[in-house]
Amino acid sequence: MPAIQVTDLTKTFRLKHKAAGLGASMRSLFRPEYQTVEAVRSLSFEMESGELLGFIGPNGAGKSTTIKILTGILFPTAGQVEVLGFVPWKQRQKLAYHIGTVFGQRPQLWYHLPAIDTLTLFGKIYEMDDRETKHRIAELAEAFEITDLLETPVRKLSLGQRMRCEVAASLLHKPKLLLLDEPSIGLDVVAKQHIRDALREMAKQENVGVLLTSHDAGDLEALCKRVIIINHGQIVYEDKVSTLKRSFLTSKLVEVRYADQISADFHIEGTETLKVAKERYGVKLRFDTRSTPVEKVMAAISASGTLVDITVSDPPLEEVIAAIYGKDTSSSPL
Repeated sequence: MPAIQVTDLTKTFRLKHKAAGLGASMRSLFRPEYQTVEAVRSLSFEMESGELLGFIGPNGAGKSTTIKILTGILFPTAGQVEVLGFVPWKQRQKLAYHIGTVFGQRPQLWYHLPAIDTLTLFGKIYEMDDRETKHRIAELAEAFEITDLLETPVRKLSLGQRMRCEVAASLLHKPKLLLLDEPSIGLDVVAKQHIRDALREMAKQENVGVLLTSHDAGDLEALCKRVIIINHGQIVYEDKVSTLKRSFLTSKLVEVRYADQISADFHIEGTETLKVAKERYGVKLRFDTRSTPVEKVMAAISASGTLVDITVSDPPLEEVIAAIYGKDTSSSPL
């Protein structure tokens, strides 16, 4: 049985239309006008038990709405959904014992209390034995490297430290499925890597399925085997991450800062210079990994001066989606 089975899922919202002008505002007070917004349109997909699935798209694509329906927070307008054999909005309480959730911008840890207090409370909520709860907290603390953070009030933790505690809390009751909605938003590279490594190891050890939404293509490469891309509430791409990477994640962005000024005509063979900093200490490049090896570019960058900082990243996800649609992405913001 699939962990998630979604068939013709549709979700619409009625939004009050904001009238312009004082007279129109008064009329709308007594005779309000509404507009219908379709957040999800006839969405259908399956996720197997233990699978690591990326569920991505631009802002407003319908990702979070779908996640909220899968957890039972929202009711669908139409369609059928089963999560671990449960209908989420009808059997939300039973489902909660088998899933874990992390919403990157909606913390579940109590802000003024140490994380250990929230974890202990969650043990009570999930009807776990005290000894079992203590043992599980120790396991998660080691996996996520948060042993030294558990007694610190959450408000005093960095964002990366807090998110490690958030993900650990979602795994306390050994769920069969983990739903992660932008867990790495706002995190630095090191913090993201900590969470990716721990999640990958926990998924391997406990066979927990992971449905991940993210704007970071690096999260997909590190964690997911398969990816679904949605836009305007509909699936526009569904395949293995390796296929997506070969087909669309072929360009890299490189931002470099040197100790000394670079020349006005600075150029690295095989790359496109997108921007040279005004004071000429920094440069932003783009290159295609299919035609230009990464090591060749890195060697040329190092040979061009003394490096102060360097960042290599994937193109924005919006560019990937535009490429899938076959649009010209050259004018996309970088």
